[in-house]
Amino acid sequence: MDVLNVLLWLPVVVGVVCFAAPRGAARWVAVAGALATLALAIVLVADFQSGAPGLQHVVDEAWIPDLGVRYQLGVDGISIFLVLLTALLWAGATAFSALRAYPADVSRSRFYYFLLGLAETAALGAFVAQDLLLFVLFFDLMLVPFFFLIGTFGSGDRVAATTKMIVYTLVGSLLMLVAAIATAILAADEIGHLTFSIAELRTHVLPEGSQDWIFCFFAAAFLVKMPAVPIHGWMPDAYRAAPLPVLALLSGVLSKVGAYGFLRVVLPIYPDATIQFQELILVIALVGILYGSAMAFTQTNVRLIAGYSSIAQLGFITAGIFALRGDGADGAVLQMVNHGLVVAPIFLIIAVLADRSGTEDLREMGGLARRAPVLTALFLIVTLATLAMPGSANFVGEFYILNGLFQAKIAYAVVAAIGVALAAFYALRLFQRTMHNRLAEGTVSREISVREAVVIAPMVAVIVALALYPGLILERGEASVQANTGPVLASTR
Repeated sequence: MDVLNVLLWLPVVVGVVCFAAPRGAARWVAVAGALATLALAIVLVADFQSGAPGLQHVVDEAWIPDLGVRYQLGVDGISIFLVLLTALLWAGATAFSALRAYPADVSRSRFYYFLLGLAETAALGAFVAQDLLLFVLFFDLMLVPFFFLIGTFGSGDRVAATTKMIVYTLVGSLLMLVAAIATAILAADEIGHLTFSIAELRTHVLPEGSQDWIFCFFAAAFLVKMPAVPIHGWMPDAYRAAPLPVLALLSGVLSKVGAYGFLRVVLPIYPDATIQFQELILVIALVGILYGSAMAFTQTNVRLIAGYSSIAQLGFITAGIFALRGDGADGAVLQMVNHGLVVAPIFLIIAVLADRSGTEDLREMGGLARRAPVLTALFLIVTLATLAMPGSANFVGEFYILNGLFQAKIAYAVVAAIGVALAAFYALRLFQRTMHNRLAEGTVSREISVREAVVIAPMVAVIVALALYPGLILERGEASVQANTGPVLASTR
C-alpha cells in the first residue's frame, strides 16, 4: 500500500482504536498515532523529487465509475509541505492535550481524540485529493469533527458559536458542491465522458460565462473557510469558544485549505474567470490585511488578537495568489506554511499564559517574563516571526508576495506594504503587555514546564530552521506553482 494512503487513513483508524483503549490510555494511543502520521509525512517529504512539476505518490482507482468519480490522490510541490504542516501541528495539538490531561472528563476523552483523528484525515484528504468531488467531500468532512470539538468541548456560548460556524461554512460548501458538479457536466461534452479529475478538467477550459459563476461559488466557499472579510462573522465566536489546542488547528491548518483551493482548483480550471475577478479578490485581500491588523491592535482578548492577525496574514496569502505572478504564488505557498508554524504555537503559548494569569484579557496580564526566561525566548521568536522580522522565513514569504504584487498592481502592493508595518504593532503589543510591565495581580510568573516545552519548543525550532533555509519549500514548490498558474498567465498574454 502506498505511503500516501497509509498517511491519509492512519489518523482516523487510530481514532477508532481509541474507543477500544482503556479510558486513561486513549490519549496516549492518539499521541502515538499522531507521531506515526508525522513520521510518514517526513518520509513523504524526504522521498519527494525536487523540481518535478507533476504529481508524485499517485493513487488512482475507480470509485464511482458511473459518475466519473475516482479515488485519486497525489502530492506536488504545493501540497507536500502543507501535508507535513498538518501532521506536525496535529501531533503538537494532540500531545499538548494529552500532557495536560485534556479533556478533564476522562469518560469523554475517547470521543475527543477520535474527533481529532477524523479531523486530521479530512484535512490531509483535502490537500492530497486530485479528484474534484473527492476534494469537496474532504473539504466538507472537516466541518463535522470541528463542530463537535467546539460544541462539546468548548467554553462560553459554544452552541451559538458552532451554529454560526455551521451556517456560514455549510452555505459555502453547498455552493462549492454545485460548482463542482456543474464543472464536470459542462466539460463532459468536450471531454467525451463525465469526469471529476482535476488533471482532465484543467485541459478543457469552460466558456467564460460558465467560468464566472462557478468561480464565484468556489471563491465564496474558500473565503468563508479562511475566513476573509466581510464573510468572517463566524470567526470571533468560534475563536472564543474553541479549546485552545483545537483553535491552534483551526487557525493553523483549516484556514489554509481555502487558500490552497484557489491554487489547486480555481486558477488552473477557471483561468479566464480568475483574470476577470482578479481585482475584486485583491480588494478583499487588502481589506482583510488592513481590517485584520486594525482589529488585532484594538482587541483585548488574546485569542482574538491572534485570530484577527490571522485574517491579516491570510489577506497577504490571497494577495500573493491573485497577483497572478510566479513570485507572488511562490511566496503564498511559503507563507501558508509560515503562518501555520507561527499561529499554532501562539495559541498554545496563550494557554500557558492563561494558566499563570487566570485570564485571557490582555489588560489583566503582565510581568510573566520575570521568572520565565525560556518561555520568554520561545514567545519572542514566535513574535518576531509573526511580524516578519528580516532573517525570518515570514520575511522571505512577504517579500515574494510584495514582489509579485509590484509586478502586477503597484497600487495594491503599496497598500499591502502598510500591513507589514501594522503587524509590528499588534505582535509587539501582545508580547510586551503579557511578558513585561508590572506583574499583574493574581498572576504567577514561572518557567515553562517540561510537558509544555516538549510540544512548543520543537515547533519553534522548526520556525528557526525554516528561517535558515526557506529554499526548502521554495525550490520544491516552484515547478508546481508554475504549472498551476500557467493557464492564467497564458490567458493574460
